[in-house]
Amino acid sequence: MAATQKIELPALRIETVLIPIVGDSPLICHAFSKKAQEMMLAKQTKRASAGREAKDPWQDFCESLYWLDGMPAKPTEEQVENGRFGFPAIGFKSAAVTACTSISSITKVAARQAFHIDQEFVEIKGVPAMRQDMARVGQGTADIRFRGEFDPWSAVLPVKFNAGLLSAEQVVNLFQTAGFAVGIGDWRPERDGQFGRFHVEGERG
Repeated sequence: MAATQKIELPALRIETVLIPIVGDSPLICHAFSKKAQEMMLAKQTKRASAGREAKDPWQDFCESLYWLDGMPAKPTEEQVENGRFGFPAIGFKSAAVTACTSISSITKVAARQAFHIDQEFVEIKGVPAMRQDMARVGQGTADIRFRGEFDPWSAVLPVKFNAGLLSAEQVVNLFQTAGFAVGIGDWRPERDGQFGRFHVEGERG
């Protein structure tokens, strides 16, 4: 009978670093609105559609934002000015993972496993304003979009990482690179835009 081999796994060294970031270009939000979800569900379940409703620019703007305390049914200007808003944490992680294509010392696969932001949203500091843009939808059809834009904006990223794979300095460098080369939100550099860029506070490149 073969002897049982004992396997010893080294303990994980999990640490957390708080990374303060500052926006270098406006952040455009585009949350998936309840109306859009209902239209998609109706199409998938083959339910009759009520037809297109008249555009409500203010409501479209409000629904494009990520309300951390829940969006009121009919938000007022005061509620927008005093509201708490965020951006999906996965957006920041995805930006940092994509930034690995600019850094030879770590692969995207390794980065996905090496750090996390353990919350759904990161709070964005700033007051959103409504922007109006022309967009192409479907088969090149033109449409007008009303979305929320933060300018200026900042945030603090609580990043939990495996210190056996990355140092705190390497994690910070990943996000510094992500802010310059990838960005977050609509029309970011990753998608041939210039919005959603940021730098780590105190480490502007």
